[in-house]
Order: sequence, then C-alpha cells, then structure tokens
Amino acid sequence: MTQSTPEAGWGPTGQEVPVPAAAGAGPISHAIFRLARLHRMFAGQLLRRIGLHPGQELVMMHLWELGPQRQADLVRLMDSDAATMTRTVRRLEQAGFVRRRPSPTDRRASLIEPTAASHALRREVERVWSQLEDISTAGLSGDECAAALRTLERLEQNLVQAAAGCAGAGPEW
Repeated sequence: MTQSTPEAGWGPTGQEVPVPAAAGAGPISHAIFRLARLHRMFAGQLLRRIGLHPGQELVMMHLWELGPQRQADLVRLMDSDAATMTRTVRRLEQAGFVRRRPSPTDRRASLIEPTAASHALRREVERVWSQLEDISTAGLSGDECAAALRTLERLEQNLVQAAAGCAGAGPEW
C-alpha cells in the first residue's frame, strides 16, 4: 500500500483513489465525504446483520434514552425530514421494534415507543457501535482518538455556526 497524500483517498477495496481536480480546493471536505461514505458503508453492513438500516439505530437510541416520542419530536432530534422519519418509523414498526399509541395530551398525535423486542436489540446495537468504533479507530492511541474527536467536534461546530448564519441569508448564503 502506498502512502496517502492530501491529493489521494482510499476506496472501500483499499486501493488508492485519486481526488478529482475540482475537489482540490477542499481536501478536508473531500476527506470528510470519503470518510462518511465508508463509515456509513461499514455501519450498513454491521446493522444489516441485526435487521436494521443505517439511521434506524439512532432513532432507537433516542427512544431507549428518552422514552416514547412524538414523530415530530424524532424529526427534530434527528434533524430529519417528516417523510424520511415516516418511512423509518414504519419499517421499525413492521420489524416489531416500535409501536404507536395515542398521545394522552394531543389527540392529533401518536407516540412512538420501543417494544419489549427492541430491548434485546439494544445490546446488539451497542455491540455494533463498539465494533464500528474499533474498526474506525484501529491503530490510533488514546491521545490520537481524543484529538480526532476534538477536531471533529470543532469541524461540526464550524458547520453549525455557518448554518445558523446562513439560515436567513437565502439560497446563495
């Protein structure tokens, strides 16, 4: 395997993949894109083994942690859209991991709650996330993991601030 450079990335097969010239002005952004794609691919492989698709485990994590939620609250928590959340909840419901029940405070809404079957799933989701973390951080020291996490949190905060500043700026930002 050759040494990675800012101009190259790695594909899922371990082969070096050239970065398109048009992405040359954004090597960190391109690296984030590649990393996110590979991370989601591995997450999908691991989650499929336990009957979930990427993103469904995050909905379940919120439900396990917070208890029953309105679908609108899940949309907000996940920074999702209503159509995607409707599909996700429907699939989780069909799999037997969540159920809907009427909201006691709002007759127009229903609450999404985890089922007893989902509690066994929780241990599997935690195992998958641990495995995904091990795959992602293989070969990194504790200090390197901490530094990577700080850097990722800083990048995320930069994007959150930019999104907040652009919220009212229109389509051109």
